[in-house]
Amino acid sequence: MVATAVHRLSRRIGWRERRRSLELYAILAVQAGVAAALAWTLAHELLGHPSPVFAPSAAVGTIAAAIGRRTRRTVELLIGVLAGLLVGDVLIMIIGTGPWQIGTVVTIAILLALTMTRGGQVVTQAGGTAVLIATLAPIQRGLELPRITDAMIGAISAVVVVAVLPANPLRIIQRAARPLFAALIEQLHNAADGMSSGDGAMVARARDGLSHLGPQLSLLNDAVSGAQEAVAVSPARWHRRAEFEHYQRGTRYIDLAVRGGQEMLRRAATAVHDKEPVPAGLAAAVHYFGDALALLQVEVESRQHPSRSEQLILKAVDRAAEAYDEGVGFSGSVVVAQIRTVATDLLRSLGCHDDEAVAAVRQRFERRRDEVGRRTDERRAA
Repeated sequence: MVATAVHRLSRRIGWRERRRSLELYAILAVQAGVAAALAWTLAHELLGHPSPVFAPSAAVGTIAAAIGRRTRRTVELLIGVLAGLLVGDVLIMIIGTGPWQIGTVVTIAILLALTMTRGGQVVTQAGGTAVLIATLAPIQRGLELPRITDAMIGAISAVVVVAVLPANPLRIIQRAARPLFAALIEQLHNAADGMSSGDGAMVARARDGLSHLGPQLSLLNDAVSGAQEAVAVSPARWHRRAEFEHYQRGTRYIDLAVRGGQEMLRRAATAVHDKEPVPAGLAAAVHYFGDALALLQVEVESRQHPSRSEQLILKAVDRAAEAYDEGVGFSGSVVVAQIRTVATDLLRSLGCHDDEAVAAVRQRFERRRDEVGRRTDERRAA
């Protein structure tokens, strides 16, 4: 019964993730279709190519190969085509045609292309073009120029379509960020509850939950890259370039905060399991992180300054300082250190300069420890 319920739940979660990915990439499917039609029309109607197969292929490859990296993919596509043409023409004249000749031409074309750039479209285009030249050149002459022009038309068509039909950058990022933030908030709150109740297994499950967020983080990184690309190529969105550079920086530090959170919860689970003292401040700090991320999501989507989420992050540092003065064991001291690290990365994700974030966390931690020590001395004196 339990195994069946878990299996059904995992299938339901997997379907939700696939649906979110489909929603995120649906615009790419539309762009690819329009770009393919435009490239075929230009090559067939304007240049008179009777069967311009490579123009729509190049357009689709440019759009779909790597969201957010189409400029590099376009260059790779053209390099691959040129490498395939060069090697194919020269070698076929020298060694003729046949099975082993085709294998030789493809191998050398790919190696030549890889000396000019790295992998990706280069391998596909160099190998495909070499096969084309090696198999069809003896039958049909004059394939070289149409192949090059088709590749250029396809790449240009893709860029034009992305500029004219850009995805909504904010919607792309929000759709990718919401499931990630929801999972982060849930796992942090669960971990805090487990630390408060002394349930090490609950903390360990939350730690494992953070370790499984790789796909959501990758989706968010792709979304930010795609949004930046849409802003870069669409004139109507040029004024928002700086804003999306901030999103890219924020995503990078959220990624680091998740990794730091994994270590934080790993040591917290160990502290609970080993019966080390776990002051209430440690659980409160972890809970504050979850609250800060929930508030951060609201502030970002409503275009507000993230001042309230910043205060919650710093409150987490206060609670960690109180816990440290109350007394922690070895694993507990590592949890305190990781709380400071996660707080620093979260502040960086809000836009704080690296040195400013480090200084803010250190000063807040030390100031809170001084306040706690002062109150303790006053109570003793009284």
